[in-house]
Amino acid sequence: MVLGFNHNVMYKGEVFHVQTEDSGVSSPHIITLLYRGGVILCSKKTSYADILKIENLESVVEELMKDQHKEMMRRLKSGEFDQRAFQAPSSRAGAVADKQPVPPASADSELLSAPLAPPSPSAAKTDVSLLFAAPVPQQGGAAPQEAADRDKAAKEVVKLDDAILSFFGANDK
Repeated sequence: MVLGFNHNVMYKGEVFHVQTEDSGVSSPHIITLLYRGGVILCSKKTSYADILKIENLESVVEELMKDQHKEMMRRLKSGEFDQRAFQAPSSRAGAVADKQPVPPASADSELLSAPLAPPSPSAAKTDVSLLFAAPVPQQGGAAPQEAADRDKAAKEVVKLDDAILSFFGANDK
């Protein structure tokens, strides 16, 4: 089972975090979240309950996850979230009458604006092979240099185009 994908991407000079995870066959949903500064800008939840009986479920779910993750990055790149992500804090605090209407979300997508805790440092890795990897206990603890290397990898940010190309292949841009 693929637990999820995470990317920290640079878009218009700001870091965004895209996270996609599978809830498992007991709750067959794929959930993708787009964060900026600990705030969820968009979420998309897709059920795969209708395909639970297929023979190659794991590989099909992995492809669905990749497609949904890639779709969220493409939506970010297209500018769909620019108004929400880059509006000035003072305009958010304005009166209800001053707020611009938000277009209705689709059934599978919900725009959220409540501040949440930022993704955990382990979720910030951009190497697909390390995503959601459980920490491997080491005897005697990690050496200081190893800890520094892990912290550096956790803070790594890539450009949006580079993330799409490296994660999904050049032909899927």
